[in-house]
Amino acid sequence: MNDLQYVFQDLAAESREVDKLVADLGEAQWDLPTPAVGWTIAHQIAHLAFIFHLAGTAAADPAEFKEMLPAADQDLAAAVNAKVEEYLDQPAEVLARWRAERTFAVEALAAVPGNQTVPWLVRPLPPAVLACAGIMELFGHGQDIADALEVRREYTDRIKHLVGFVVLVWEFGYQARGLTPPDVQFRYELTAPSGQVWEFGPADAEQRITGPAVDFCLLATRRRHRDDLAVKAVGADADRWLDLAQAYRGPAGPGRFSGQFAHLEP
Repeated sequence: MNDLQYVFQDLAAESREVDKLVADLGEAQWDLPTPAVGWTIAHQIAHLAFIFHLAGTAAADPAEFKEMLPAADQDLAAAVNAKVEEYLDQPAEVLARWRAERTFAVEALAAVPGNQTVPWLVRPLPPAVLACAGIMELFGHGQDIADALEVRREYTDRIKHLVGFVVLVWEFGYQARGLTPPDVQFRYELTAPSGQVWEFGPADAEQRITGPAVDFCLLATRRRHRDDLAVKAVGADADRWLDLAQAYRGPAGPGRFSGQFAHLEP
């Protein structure tokens, strides 16, 4: 993963972009349903607030973070969702809380020496990698909010952190479904919003994944169906990965169906 020296400032910048989506919403708009079934825009921001609180606490106070984790016999996703409900106060309070939590998280993560790790939900992670996971959260939940509001997002090359994170955690989709990942390495050749080509994996790999980096991120965050994206694969395992791609741990969820957002396309 390259360019990690910029990840903390890019995490802050991506947070501001999501903030722009909700900063001027009327109270009724906070209750708009998003493509995540059962989640309103308020749920999306509350989720981000709690996740950023977790990340900031992990970096600033590892002992307190461990006390916050659910018991081993609890379902992690259910435990997180229960905490999200506690954040669902008045919209202005939810927004203010997220703004405070994201500032806390960015500053706390940036203060950890790069050669150290911070505890996380499954295993300790370098602070820069956890920041990349934060960008993944912002991308996915920000997309849900944009889709609910029927607005088009403007993407930048800051998503390179997310692309690198997806490559790093490429096995998550198999693990979520109880499958064994294939013993193979993929070559990724993805076109950035700027037009630059980002390359990951062995240059001589026989199985390849290519296409726009934005589409790759939409696929891996499961915010678009593969049929609606220009991501292509060469090789049976690579093609199967496009069906399973997932940049987060836990249940895959239903994802999105083919053609679901055709009304938003130009």
